[in-house]
Amino acid sequence: MSQQRVDSSPGGAIEPGGAGLATRGWRIDEARRRATIDSLHLASLRRSAALRQITDFAAQLCAAPVALITLIEEADQTFLASTGTDMEGTKRSESFCAHAMWEEDVTVFPDLTADERFLGNPLLRDPGVRFYAGMPLVADDGVPLGALCVLDMVPRPDGLTALQRDGLRVLAANVMARLRGSRDDAAWREAAGEARRAAAESETRFRTLADTMPQMVWSTLPDGYHDYYNARWYEFTGMPEGTTDGDEWNGMFHPDDQARAWAVWRHSLETGEAYQIEYRLRYADGTYRWVLGRALPIRDRHGAITRWFGTCTDIHEQKLALEEREVVSQELSHRIKNIFSVISGLIHFAARAHPELATVANDLRQRIIALGRAHDFVRPHSNESRPHLAQDSLHGLLTELFAPYQRAPGERITISGDDVAVDDRAATPLALLFHELATNASKYGALSAEHGRIDLAVARRDGTVRLDWRERDGPILDSPPPGGGFGSQLIELSAVRQLGGAVTRTWHPDGLELVVMVPLPAFSRAAAT
Repeated sequence: MSQQRVDSSPGGAIEPGGAGLATRGWRIDEARRRATIDSLHLASLRRSAALRQITDFAAQLCAAPVALITLIEEADQTFLASTGTDMEGTKRSESFCAHAMWEEDVTVFPDLTADERFLGNPLLRDPGVRFYAGMPLVADDGVPLGALCVLDMVPRPDGLTALQRDGLRVLAANVMARLRGSRDDAAWREAAGEARRAAAESETRFRTLADTMPQMVWSTLPDGYHDYYNARWYEFTGMPEGTTDGDEWNGMFHPDDQARAWAVWRHSLETGEAYQIEYRLRYADGTYRWVLGRALPIRDRHGAITRWFGTCTDIHEQKLALEEREVVSQELSHRIKNIFSVISGLIHFAARAHPELATVANDLRQRIIALGRAHDFVRPHSNESRPHLAQDSLHGLLTELFAPYQRAPGERITISGDDVAVDDRAATPLALLFHELATNASKYGALSAEHGRIDLAVARRDGTVRLDWRERDGPILDSPPPGGGFGSQLIELSAVRQLGGAVTRTWHPDGLELVVMVPLPAFSRAAAT
């Protein structure tokens, strides 16, 4: 077969003798495509619930985070429906569907970065798209319109399974049925019988696809009445078909989980919010296994819920592994806390033997106690030992650190502004930094005066966190105190070297103002990803 270049740029055309549709000897220019697109009256279908159902199922079928129904226009690519992204479209020059729509069957790009056609495509920038699979959407007159596609952020060397390819073909056919149905009421009435048959066939195919999925799939009426389960549900539970319809499904849960699961489900039914919960489901052998239950409502064009579709995923092994990891983590944390206590005790005994070192030893002990307090705050906790304040809260950590300096939170040290997630990686330098500031303030600064106080403002903006420490109503200073001592070095070590930030000091007559600028990723691993 002869080869030719497929021009997917605006105004491009397909020349005879090339791959895909071009082998039919057609020349399809943009004027013809524009006319076909206009004839479909697609405005009513943009972001429609019907098309969103298809992208939702395509994403689930292919285990992909993103699914799209695209329309390739002269200069742009428009998303008629999407799952997993809020984008409404891209430039045509950035579109993968602009290539796939010229093919006759499912197109798969296992690793987009390995295809020279997409070199420099901004959608591939980290973290970007790596895998693409799409089925072209072709009008009755042969004009390619776009594609039904799925995307993933990691390469897939194995591409799609045969079942997934078949599923995309079936779903793409349903998309085209929706597009054709939007042309006019007369055409819709003529096609009503065919549409009903297509719907019945689609239902059959859906059930076939659902029965081959490894997950348990179920659906309910708007009021929550369960009327469908796939074969995997009955295989997992060992229950006869039909015995878990209606409200009987709740009896399959562990007795300790039934009330909670029922309450979450009722809340979703009343509010229309997505359903998600972990619970223990009775297995066929009578034991209970942890599963993740999820469901989303399907709505009509008026926004009314017409059906719920849900899945149950077996997460038992992951759950047990997580619990085991938490036990190990708590044991390690307990040992670290004991090490802090041992070090503090050794310093105390050393100070007793060398009274001339008592002041230095006491300062060192207080720093170690602050480290222990910070570590205890961010370590894994059981529900009984968990701190009152959120463990991932910068405000909570600071409140814990400042507790020795005031009788109640906010009495002398006020924390305001944005809160930031913080984990064990940042807890040590933060504890050293603010313990040093608070200790100095209690010795020489605002906290050494009867009415002195400190305002700590936190502001998060453009990937940076600003921490503004301002002492007020402290002892009047004629000139800034000399710097360069151990405390100043410790502040620099914590803020600059360990947190990667910058420190600015300003001495006002009534106290210190210190501004620390820290990159947001330094506070937690989650913020760094």
